Order: sequence, then structure tokens, then C-alpha cells
Amino acid sequence: MAETTVTTAPLATVTKPQAAGQGIIAPAVRLIVAIGIAVIFLLPVLWMLSISFKPPAEWLEYPPTLLPKQPLIGNYTFLFNPGNPEGAIAVMTGAAEPVIPAFINSLIIAPVATVCSVIIGFLAAYAVSRFRVGGNFMPFFTLTTRMFPPVAFAVPLLVYYSAVIPGIIPGLRLYDTRLGLILMYIAFTVAFALWMTKGFIDGVPRHIEEAAILDGASRWRVLFTITFPLVRGGLAATTLFIFILTWTEFLFALIFTQRFAITVPVQVSHYAGAIGRFYGPQAALGILASLPVVIAGYLIQRHLVTGFTFGLIKE
Repeated sequence: MAETTVTTAPLATVTKPQAAGQGIIAPAVRLIVAIGIAVIFLLPVLWMLSISFKPPAEWLEYPPTLLPKQPLIGNYTFLFNPGNPEGAIAVMTGAAEPVIPAFINSLIIAPVATVCSVIIGFLAAYAVSRFRVGGNFMPFFTLTTRMFPPVAFAVPLLVYYSAVIPGIIPGLRLYDTRLGLILMYIAFTVAFALWMTKGFIDGVPRHIEEAAILDGASRWRVLFTITFPLVRGGLAATTLFIFILTWTEFLFALIFTQRFAITVPVQVSHYAGAIGRFYGPQAALGILASLPVVIAGYLIQRHLVTGFTFGLIKE
């Protein structure tokens, strides 16, 4: 019987001249798009940084220039010593109080309110996720605090914070106090904390917790030794989000403070006078006010990557 020999021709490697070009064009397009997006987001920051070093004559100059012609640091020194401005900034004497009390208030109010809101939101989210506390409608019900305009709550809260009517309204005497703003910020941000952390807790497999309970661990031990470490990245992302909300909040801080508890956003609005707004000090304060948020984001950036990608991979 004759053997049949089957020969196979070697596969020819087909080279496409345009493949090399496409391999270069695609990364170049992505780089250009990334640079364009970065410029769009960073240009306002660069412009604010530029104005913070400009004298009053260049604030509204036309055509505008990005680099100051006569840079000076008087806008920054004016923030801490308004009564003794330097050079051309002398027109702003007495426009506002020093910025240090506002910074101290913000550095106390924002972190305390953020930590309390995240803790309450985390515990509430665990109860809703694992025990269905309040039923399926409970998560939606918590968002009712964000469905109405914030100013709708301002009038009744202002009356309750400041008014005292014996036998009817006891009055909390929380107007223009740090405690008053802290309580208010907790009440209005805990819904976000609950919603965000609930999504991370839902991503933790239940059988891990059930195995620990079968081994004799209590619910509290399971919560803080198993669930908490697994959602730590998500809590970091939630904390940064809540901190930004409280640090930049303006409406309630403006209405419920007058002198002793004003925050940085309210202090920015104080730089105005008979000759108009003082854009230099406002820009300088804006640069300084952004530093705590940037520092907080940098310190927890390792956890932010885990938090933003948590739950993308399902079992």
C-alpha cells in the first residue's frame, strides 16, 4: 500500500506596511487627547496661580497674560496680615480679617464631620447590606436629604439653631459655632457615605464572613477584622469625597456663621470693597485652600486605586 505524503506549505508572514504606521498613530492620538484633557482641567488652576502673584493693575488687564509682569507675594502676605499690606496691595486695607481663624475652623470642622459621617455611613451600610435594615427602600429613603434644595432646610434650621422660645423651642444655641456646622455636615453627607460604602460591602463575598462566624467570631469581630480591611480602599475613596464636600461647602457656612466659626469658603467671599473684588487675595486663598485636599488625596492615593477598582472582578 503506497504511503501518501502530505506536505504543508509554510505559512507566509504577511507584512502590512500600514501596521507600523497605525502602531505609532494610535499612541500619539491617545497622548494628544490626554494632554488636551489635562490642559482643560489644569488651565483654571494655572490661571488662579497666576492671578495670585499679580498686582491689582494686572487682575483685569486686557489682553490677559498668563505670566505676571511684576510678580509679587503681597496677595499671600495680605491674607495673614490685612492691616499691613505691601506695595500696590495697600488699597485693600481692612477688607477682611486674617485668614488663620478661618483655616483653623475648616481644619477642625471638615475632618471631624468627615470621620463621623464615614463611620455612621459604614455601620449603616453594613446593616442595610447584610441585614436589609429598613427594607429595600431604605437606601433610597436616605437620599431624601439630597432631593430638596439645601436652602429649603436653611430657614427652619436657622430658627432652631438660634431662637429660644420657652416651652416651645428650647434652642440649641448652635448658631456661629463649630459644633453646629459639624452636626449639619454630618446630617447632609451621611447619605453619600451610606450609598458609597454599601456598594463596596456588597462586593465582599458573604461566605467569608459566614466562615468566620462558624469558627466562633462575633459579628463585631467579623466587621472590623474581615469586612473593614477588605473595603478599606472604598472607605478611603468615600472619605476623600466627603472631605471635599465639607471642605468646600459654602451655603450653610455662610448662613449659619457670622464671625467665630467662619470657614475658608466664606472667607473667600469677604475680599471685596468699594473698588470691587480683590481677585489677587481670592486667588491666593484659593491656592492655599486647595492644598489640604491635594495632600489628603496624595496620602491615601494607594487606597484610592483599590477603592475605585473594587468590585470590578466578580466571582
